[in-house]
Amino acid sequence: MGILEGKVAIITGAGRGIGRSHALLFAREGARIIVNDPGCKRDGSDAGDTADEVVKEIITAGGEAIACKYAVGSTESAEQIIQTAIHAYGRIDVLVNNAGILNDRTLLNMTDEEWDTVINVHLRGSFTCLRAAARVMKEQETGGRIINTSSSSGLLGNFGQANYGAAKAGIYALSRIAAMELAKHKICVNAIAPVAMTRMMEDLPQSQSVKLAGGLNPETISPVVAFLASDSAAGISGMTFGIEGRHLFIYRMMTSHGAHSFEEEGWTASEIGKRIDQIAHW
Repeated sequence: MGILEGKVAIITGAGRGIGRSHALLFAREGARIIVNDPGCKRDGSDAGDTADEVVKEIITAGGEAIACKYAVGSTESAEQIIQTAIHAYGRIDVLVNNAGILNDRTLLNMTDEEWDTVINVHLRGSFTCLRAAARVMKEQETGGRIINTSSSSGLLGNFGQANYGAAKAGIYALSRIAAMELAKHKICVNAIAPVAMTRMMEDLPQSQSVKLAGGLNPETISPVVAFLASDSAAGISGMTFGIEGRHLFIYRMMTSHGAHSFEEEGWTASEIGKRIDQIAHW
């Protein structure tokens, strides 16, 4: 018996890469899968049959899955994705927000559309799917698991990815706050910030170093997500797990020791300048 036996899991962006790896592992661990993916290109254009192909793989291997091709990013799509699970399997236990696109451009050259489309899929898509899933999980009164997908591009920054990084930083905050708000309903919310060699990275500057590192394939990411989706992860919430090959760790927002002003009127600009090293460094 797998660690996800009997659970119903929705995985967005499950037609390729990391999402496909999640879907295949979840199915092997006993979950029934909603494979959500419109089959679009990396920039979000066009559509295809990748979801159907993953469903065939799962069924051929003896698992249960159905395809769902709604594109994330709107409240309507999110509700349709969740209802696909309800209609097929009667419930939802796990949501993995994995869907994403890239439209990389430096700030001075980025268009409004390139900003908006990436924010819409990643941040709005994660929010709307999370909200729709959490409402159903609350009504079920049996708790649930939500795993979002952040990135070091948002948590640490990455040249040419202001739109993607802003969305991924937002997902970090969304996960933290959702974990706080949904704890009373026994819904655990976490995030991962993975590094793996997929089509999302294939022509990015850092892709060569990822290839040279070796072992950074999508399959290295999915066990973390499967654990977070399982009953073994009860009580683990509000965390963002970094996973880079065999290295698994936690991202955490920290503050420097800082400094206190002893002047009655508080800080002055000149005093800050004199003590900036103490303020800014650990």
